Amino acid sequence: MSQPISTNSKLPSTGTTIFTVMSKLASEHKAINLGQGFPDFECDEKLKDLVAKYVKDGMNQYVPLAGLPKLNQTLSNKIKHVYGTELNPNSQICITAGATQALYTAIMAFVNKGDEVIIFEPAYDCYSPQIQLAGGKVKPYTMTYPDYGIDWNKVRDMVNHKTRMIIINTPHNPSGTILTKQDMEALEAIVKDNNIVVLSDEVYEHLIYDGENHQSVMRYPTLFNQSLAVFSFGKTLHATGWKVGYVVGPEYLIKEFNIIHQWNVFCTNSFVQFAIADYLSEPENYNYLPSFFQQKRDAMNELLKDVPLTPKIAKGTYFQAYDYSAVSDMNDLDFAKYLTSEVGVAAIPMSPFYTNPPGDKVIRLCFAKKEETIGAAAKRLMKLKG
Repeated sequence: MSQPISTNSKLPSTGTTIFTVMSKLASEHKAINLGQGFPDFECDEKLKDLVAKYVKDGMNQYVPLAGLPKLNQTLSNKIKHVYGTELNPNSQICITAGATQALYTAIMAFVNKGDEVIIFEPAYDCYSPQIQLAGGKVKPYTMTYPDYGIDWNKVRDMVNHKTRMIIINTPHNPSGTILTKQDMEALEAIVKDNNIVVLSDEVYEHLIYDGENHQSVMRYPTLFNQSLAVFSFGKTLHATGWKVGYVVGPEYLIKEFNIIHQWNVFCTNSFVQFAIADYLSEPENYNYLPSFFQQKRDAMNELLKDVPLTPKIAKGTYFQAYDYSAVSDMNDLDFAKYLTSEVGVAAIPMSPFYTNPPGDKVIRLCFAKKEETIGAAAKRLMKLKG
């Protein structure tokens, strides 16, 4: 038998994602999975009926590279309704095979070998590997529990002639925090007149609570002229497995984005685009989301109030961070594994979201679950009281 050829891995230090590790452990121990971020409830029957309708109607062939024109127009209308920003549906929007593919395409389009990219950690785990694949260098800004705040003066000090991109994420996964108007204005002042692309991960745009407004880059014209914003239908429609998202930006950036996009997936599945175009034409199908998920957040806080875990109350997303230092000295990965195998509730540790973990004793729980699921998890977590 011949010897295996050398793989010469482009990401030699990258292993299996923490989501795969913890979900596998949850399955092995029959744990309630509050780790990985997916709903355990169904999407709207109206939406499923629309998908079935368009499959049966034969809408199963290629659509244009940038997306189904009807869907792009719906999104342009939606953006005007939500943010007051007018976008050209033909040149400022591109439908993608999920938000992760949109992020990857944007990074590949604008980051070259030797370029530096500033990210804010804890950061969603696809950012760093994608930057490395593009030949870029990751420059992490470390945010810590409990505030996960950003000192923009320090960010300004990180910027130099090699800085090509800054990636932001609001509402923020995994901390559940949001960026404010002051944050966005500070970022705008930093990138203005610099050759920097802002990549804004806004997949949880509608999952924002306590009367706050989502501070999209689209609310800031000067900033938006240097930005690409990424969104996810999976998060908005409770259908994470569909893997359909979109990106918006100024025409000159979207043009470069599409050059890479066309050689990656060319276009995204057709019949789902037809269905989403119809469904999102009615604002009631997304306007309800803040109150819907805030009720779930509040239900989790009530159900876990006697559990010895200290929450960082989520201002957005469907994740909430919990400090466990009152019950254990274990590091967060070991504690998450202990919760899964011994307590029967799967969580996600925070340290995998950092280049250099600060040592915070914090885990992340997901509340995109039925109340009975959260209630059952709360009963198991009461074991932590000893």
